[in-house]
Amino acid sequence: MLCTRLANARFLTMDPDHPVAHELGIWRGRIVGLDEAVASLPAREVIDLQGATVLPGFIDSHVHLPWTGFKQNTASMAGCTRIEDALAVVAQAVAARNSPGSWVSVVGYDQRALGRHLTAADLDRVSQGHKLYVLHDSGHGCVVNTAVLDLLAADVPHEDGFLAEGAMGAARALRLPYSQEELAESIGRAARTCVAEGITACAEAGIGGALFGHTPVELGAYQLAREKGLLPLRVQLMVSADRLRPVGAHEADGIPKALDLGLRTGFGDDWLSVGALKIFTDGGMMARTAALSSPYEGMDHAGQLQDDPEVLARSVVDGHLAGWQLAVHAIGDRAADVALDALEEAQRRRSRPDARHRIEHAGLIRPDQLPRFARLGISAVVQPNFLRYFGDDYAAIMGEERAPWLYRGRGFLDHGITLVGSSDRPVTDGSPLRAVQFMVERASESGRLIGPDEGITVDEALYAYTVAGARACHWEDSAGSLTPGKRADLVVLGDDPRRVDVSAIGDIEVVATYVDGREAGKPAV
Repeated sequence: MLCTRLANARFLTMDPDHPVAHELGIWRGRIVGLDEAVASLPAREVIDLQGATVLPGFIDSHVHLPWTGFKQNTASMAGCTRIEDALAVVAQAVAARNSPGSWVSVVGYDQRALGRHLTAADLDRVSQGHKLYVLHDSGHGCVVNTAVLDLLAADVPHEDGFLAEGAMGAARALRLPYSQEELAESIGRAARTCVAEGITACAEAGIGGALFGHTPVELGAYQLAREKGLLPLRVQLMVSADRLRPVGAHEADGIPKALDLGLRTGFGDDWLSVGALKIFTDGGMMARTAALSSPYEGMDHAGQLQDDPEVLARSVVDGHLAGWQLAVHAIGDRAADVALDALEEAQRRRSRPDARHRIEHAGLIRPDQLPRFARLGISAVVQPNFLRYFGDDYAAIMGEERAPWLYRGRGFLDHGITLVGSSDRPVTDGSPLRAVQFMVERASESGRLIGPDEGITVDEALYAYTVAGARACHWEDSAGSLTPGKRADLVVLGDDPRRVDVSAIGDIEVVATYVDGREAGKPAV
């Protein structure tokens, strides 16, 4: 007997052997058959989906769950366009603490909206004896007040209180880590938001590191979230490369650095597993720290690398030799050069044809870099909603020649490069459907077309958020398509993305999300 039969729907399976179905059978969390294979089987529950469209659950291959959860629960200056309004938010957050000397965090900071960066002097006006930490929306910078600057080493660089990249990490290190209990609750809040948008699995883009880590025992927080029933979707964890340390392994292993006990990509189960090793090579475009090969339009700098290219390359090679899949953060084209050079050297040192290394973001990729991606078998994990919401700004700072190279679609696919969809939540909107819409029409919110020749089809965009996402996370045997034998992870939509006008895709209702054959948010029966 089936546990559940879903009937009267249009199942877009993403499986070329059975692309469209109308009934789907589930037993113990797995898909056991489609259409006539299950239509006559008894089922404990038959659900009439009333003509809805059903897709495999969306896979967001690059998110930050704890950061998302904390951001949802932290004072925010998002939407402020005047310095005084932003400072009023900070003052209100300070008043709510009423414990001088303690830390006060504020999120939603974006200097572009304010016309200039906040300064330490600005924050001093409203600090009332507290230590202030105002996080940039990109996650690649922060502004602190004088009370924090006084605690930093004299050689930590800053611009009137604005700290970028590694300098931001120095400020973060002054604070006590979050507790596992706090993290588990935050992860749960973010996970529920993901599920509401049809996401059934995601890859957490960096735990335990100086830049995005929250505690040296962060993996335990995810285990706690799962044990407490706060994890309604599948999560794969990228580990920050700065957690690797020299090890005395047998010389035949060829492993110079590793996590304790040799833990690497693949450890875990269908619900919680260890994924790629996360390596940062540059910053972000919002903070103007993405490393470019020529200066930002109208500016006298070209961003920055996180370290010397030789040091970055050594991290890539060490991770590869230790058996990890690598997720290399590279937004600017100069950073992509560094990443490609290092990945090529790693494969030369030890060939691993199915390593499935990824470049995260691939925000600005020159035409001459595309063949190298293809030759090395690297996936491009992009965030289409960056251009949907920030595209006007990004196009302006890249200039006319480079703007069409931003967050490519068609260029990757035409070169045989696997294109993977993701959000980088909470940097911007995490909706897969709104991202799919942008991937097809390439229009920002203002209507500006950005690299229209990079537009792809609806089917190709859906593939990026299902089949390609599963492969990027080594889940192709259990997720990504509605194929018998795979997990019954699916999303029920109010309309068919392939049949509505492209401009309406982002507004399609997510009617329900099923994980392991059960509607998320409903108790097991």
